[in-house]
Amino acid sequence: MTHDLSAVTPDFAEADIRSIAAKLLQDATAAAQPTMPDIPQPLARPLSGIPPLSAVTAQAASPSEIIFLRGTTEAINLVAQTVGRCFLRPGDEIILTVLEHHANIVPWQMAARETGAVIRVVPVDERGEIQLDAFESLLGPRTKLVSLTHASNSLGTILPVEQMTAAAKRHGALVLIDGAQTVSHMPVNVQSIGCDFFVFSGHKIFAPTGIGALYARRELQQVMPPWQGGGNMIRTVTFEETTWSEPPAKFEAGTPSVADAVGLQAAIEYLLALGWPAILRHEHELLEYGTARLLEVPRLRLIGQARNKVGVLSFVLPNRTPEEIGRLLDREGIAVRAGHHCAQPSLRRFGLDATVRPSLAIYNTTSDIDRLADAVHHIATSH
Repeated sequence: MTHDLSAVTPDFAEADIRSIAAKLLQDATAAAQPTMPDIPQPLARPLSGIPPLSAVTAQAASPSEIIFLRGTTEAINLVAQTVGRCFLRPGDEIILTVLEHHANIVPWQMAARETGAVIRVVPVDERGEIQLDAFESLLGPRTKLVSLTHASNSLGTILPVEQMTAAAKRHGALVLIDGAQTVSHMPVNVQSIGCDFFVFSGHKIFAPTGIGALYARRELQQVMPPWQGGGNMIRTVTFEETTWSEPPAKFEAGTPSVADAVGLQAAIEYLLALGWPAILRHEHELLEYGTARLLEVPRLRLIGQARNKVGVLSFVLPNRTPEEIGRLLDREGIAVRAGHHCAQPSLRRFGLDATVRPSLAIYNTTSDIDRLADAVHHIATSH
C-alpha cells in the first residue's frame, strides 16, 4: 500500500521532543498490544519475531540474525572488536571509503592498532562518487574486511554496495554495510546485497534514540566471541568457567532496552504503512527541487552532486562560515546541521572543514525548500 505523503507533514509539524515522545509512546502501545502475548521470552528477545521488524532489518534469513544494540556506532564497534580478534592478523587489510562516518573509521583504526592490520581508503571523484576502478585495485589476497557506508551522511552519495560487495567476495573478504543513512529512505535487502553485516540506528527511522540493530550472518555469530559480559548472555556461570548463550543472546549483555524496541517497532510500522514507492518518489522530487533552488543562490557551492543520492544538500558560501549560516537559518526557524558532520575526511577531500547540511525526509515539502532557499539567498546577498 502506498500513500500521498502530503498527509505526513502534520505528524511532524511543530513537534517538540515531548510531543514526539508522546506520539511514539501512543503508537508503540497500540502496536505492541496485539503482538506481545505471542512473543516468546519477550525480555530476552524483545520484539524480534514481529514480521515488520524483520522486514525493515534488511530481510534477514532469520530473526536470530538480528542483534539489538544501542545503535550504529555500538554495532560497528562490536564487529570491529569481535571480528578483529578472530580474523585479523598483522598485514591484513581493511578497506574503507573516504565517505565514511567517523563511526565507521575509528573502530577499525582501533582494531588495526591492536592486530597490526592496515587500513586502505577508496577515493571519490569531484561529484562525490566512488571511484570503482580504484576500489577494485585495492582488493587483493590481504583484504580481510570491507566496511562501507550505504549512503554518505555528509554528501548524500549512495554507494553501489551490491557491486562492491560482490567484488569483495571474489577476494574472500567479509563485508559490513553501514545503513544508518538509508534505512528511512529506501528498502534494504541484505540477501540481495550479499553482505555479512548490516547496521542501523533506530533514531534514523523516527524511533527513539538508544536502540539499533546489527544483522550478522548466523554462521559468523557462532564463531565470533562475546564482546561484553554480564547477565542474559550466559548459559552457566561458575568462578572457574562461564558458558555463553546461543547467538544472538550472547551479544546482548544486560537488561535489554525493551521500551526503545517497542518504539522502534512503531516507527517501522509507520514507514511500512506509507509504502516505499511513495517515500522514494516524494524524496526524489524534493531532492531535485531542492538542488535546483539552491543552485539559484549566487556563489553557493553545492558539495557532492552524485547522480544517485539520498536527500542531503551540503553547501558552503564564500562570505559566511557554515556555523554562521546555521545560526542565521535557526533564527528563521529552519533546522540544518553546520559543521563537519562526523565525516571530516569526506569534506577534506573537497578542501573544506565544514558545510551547511539541510537533510530532506518524508515530512518535508517544497514549501520548506522555498523557505530555505529564500533565506540562504538573503544570507548570500546581504553584507
